[in-house]
Formats: sequence, structure tokens, C-alpha cells
Amino acid sequence: MHVRSAQSGATNGATALQDIAARLGLSDGPRPDFLALHFGIGLSAELLHDLAHDLIGGQALHGGSSCLGVMGRDGIELGGAGLGALAIWDPAGSYGTASAALGADAGAAARAAALQALQRAGRPGEMPEMVWLTVAPGREEQVIEGLRPVVGPETMIVGGSSADNEVSGDWRQFGPDGVHRDGVVVSVLFPSRAIASVYQSGYTPTPFGGLVTSAESRKLIQIDGRPAAEVLHEWSGGAVPMAGGSARSILADSTLWPLGRETRLLAGVPFHLLAHPATAHVDGSVDLFADVAVGDRLWQMQGSANSLVARAGRVAEQARDILRAPVGGALIVYCGGCMLAVRDRMDEVRAGIVAALGDVPWIGVFTFGEQGRPVADRSRHGNLMISCTVLAGPDD
Repeated sequence: MHVRSAQSGATNGATALQDIAARLGLSDGPRPDFLALHFGIGLSAELLHDLAHDLIGGQALHGGSSCLGVMGRDGIELGGAGLGALAIWDPAGSYGTASAALGADAGAAARAAALQALQRAGRPGEMPEMVWLTVAPGREEQVIEGLRPVVGPETMIVGGSSADNEVSGDWRQFGPDGVHRDGVVVSVLFPSRAIASVYQSGYTPTPFGGLVTSAESRKLIQIDGRPAAEVLHEWSGGAVPMAGGSARSILADSTLWPLGRETRLLAGVPFHLLAHPATAHVDGSVDLFADVAVGDRLWQMQGSANSLVARAGRVAEQARDILRAPVGGALIVYCGGCMLAVRDRMDEVRAGIVAALGDVPWIGVFTFGEQGRPVADRSRHGNLMISCTVLAGPDD
């Protein structure tokens, strides 16, 4: 198994993909068995899809948009375009990709895409080592639940929700058969070498917490019988504002003050899955980027620029150690909200990853929701999270 990565800062899609093809050696060598393309929305997803499909065919082509651009071994592209690619050559392994519009039933769409991806991999009815997932923001929990009956409850589901630059709905996803605005892309990976993934956040719990007493999916209405916006404002020491006379975006204000749900204790240490507050409403309810339910216990979490900068390298280091083999390549998912909060320090984030992984091919995508598997748990959807998935290098 061989892994290569490539990046381009070209603002024209055709030029960017030509750069990628040249750097990956696609024009004069064998086609990769899997190709992931992640890009800023300054590039046309339709054009990238069509050109990439011509390059490698339609069995395992996976695409998704990323906030402002991408990062990787070769640098950081945050100009609004930016294209990153990770390619795998693995004749002894099996890979397949499919996509579907989410439609009225996101779980059913995910199941259909997973079944088709397994067919394309030539492994119908089998459990892949990992699913690489790209999905439109909004119904990620339904997508994960839809995947489980097909890929198995223990399979790693790792990836990120596609993103744009301003949370305006301009995100894109594509599989071999076409491009979506509100879709899901599922790639099943049966690599011939080892794979490992770590999924964490850079936040710690404060002493403040309470029970959800009223909620509707991603609308948090009350905590301990009080309006949610009022509670968040109080817990954060006023850092997260309330709505006032009209609904108010609190996305940026709450980036360092999200909510956490304790999902698992490991050696007495809790793992918190984060939910990012997005909008405070006049009635005191708060819209989130993740589902909550009545009875959930929420904790006020707190982060800092330093914690967000340092965490990616630590996550990469842990994934490297778990792999117990030389790293051949990696896929990094780094929350787009976290990236925007530390945008002027992303060189440090990248440096931490390079220090952990060494001089190996990797790309990183900036997402509006992250999926991964916490230690000793099933795969889940959260916000403001980071994941690092590493693949072992060749035997030689």
C-alpha cells in the first residue's frame, strides 16, 4: 500500500486539478485505488468531479468542500479556493465510494450509498475497516444511524461535514456519480495494511452543568427548566450573548464556550462530545450544530487559542502511537470553527501535525461537523472536534 498527497493553490479548477495530477503522477502511472479530494468553494465542485472522474474512473472518488481551503504536508491554502488530495494505491485492498441526495430520509440515503460503495469495492455484505464520510451539515446523527446496519456497529466512521466560508449553504459533496448540495458520500476502506484513528477536542469542562429539560433535535429550549440562552450566558460569564430584540448569531462567540455531553468514562476520565451553539432566539432557545435530547446532562466547556493550536498535534501523535507501524499517510479533520478562531496560528497547528507524523503525505480538511470514534465507544457526530486517521506505510 502506497499513499501520496498533493495540494494546489490555483484558483481555477482545471489548473488546480492539473497540478494535483502532476504531483500525484496520475498522468504516467497506474490509477489510484482511492482518491479523496477536498477543496475550498472558490473551485467548482462540478468541474473537479468531472475532471477527476476522467482521471481515475468511478469506483472510489470522494469529494467534499472545506472552509476556506485545506492544509497538508505541503502547506496551508486559506484563500477560498485550495485543493488537497490523498491517493491510495493498494491492489491487495478494496475500496469503493458512492453518494446520494439526503432527501426526506437521511438514514435511508446513507444506507443506499453504503450498499453501493460495498458493491463497488467488490465486498458486498462485509464490514469495512473504516468508512470515510462527507455529509451536508444538518442530519449527521441520522446518517450515522443509517450506516450502522450496513457497515456494522463497530466499524470506524470517520470524516467531516462539508463546509463553505460563511455558513451560507454553499457546501458541496461528490461521489463517482455526481455532485450534491445536500448529500452524503460514503467510502468503504478495506486496506491491506493497518489503520488507526483518534477523535478528540481541545476543550475542558467548567464546573457548570445541568440537565436538558426541553429540546427538539438541534433546538435546545431549556436547561434545568430555564431558557437555554440565559443559562449559556450565565455559565460563560457573559461571553455568549443573548438574543435581545431579535435572533442573534452566537457562532463566533461560543467557539471557545461550547456545550459538552459526557458520553463515556475511561479510567475515570470523562469524554465530552461537543455541540456548538449557533443562534440565540428571542424565546430563549438556542440552535445547535448537533442533536441533544431531554435528559442529557450538558457541561459548559471552555477552550483557548493555545488549546486549539496544540490539540491537533497531540491527536496525530496518539494516532501514530496506536498504529504501531510506520505511518504511510494520514487524513486530518479539523473543525472549521476552530480554524477560524485560530486562523492566524494555523502554521503552528500544521507544524504540530508534521512534528507528530514526520515527513509523510497527509491532507487536512476544515469541516462544519466532525465524525469519529471516541476511545472505547462507537462512532459519533460532534462539533469543534479533531480527528487524525493514519494508514501504515508499505512493507518495503
